[in-house]
Amino acid sequence: MDLWVSVLVGAVGGLVLLWLLALVAVALARPRGNLLVEAVRLLPDLLRLVSRLARDRELPRGVRVRLWLLLAYLALPVDLVPDFVPVLGHADDAIVAALVLRSVVRRAGEQALERHWPGTPDGLAAVRRLSGGTAG
Repeated sequence: MDLWVSVLVGAVGGLVLLWLLALVAVALARPRGNLLVEAVRLLPDLLRLVSRLARDRELPRGVRVRLWLLLAYLALPVDLVPDFVPVLGHADDAIVAALVLRSVVRRAGEQALERHWPGTPDGLAAVRRLSGGTAG
């Protein structure tokens, strides 16, 4: 019985450590300045963009898989950072989306964003900055 308790405590401790590491990674990767506010404001357009990109068969399979995983993460009711955590609680979805978009832009190019962007030109400029691309 003591062995099972030790295994359970070790497993729970390991999961808590992994969660804390993920929390630190999200905090370090957050967009600087007002980009985080822009990302949260653009979240509906970002969701449509991610959905359109995920269905684009011209993009590499790895890119589409990342996008589908992002959509699954965004659909889950459980967040990496609980909503009661100040600042990051409501912004974790935008931060994770920005990280995935950076990866997509590196692999597929900014032209993919331009083809599928459903919002305004100003919104596209913000998404470009968010994804590490050019602003204009």
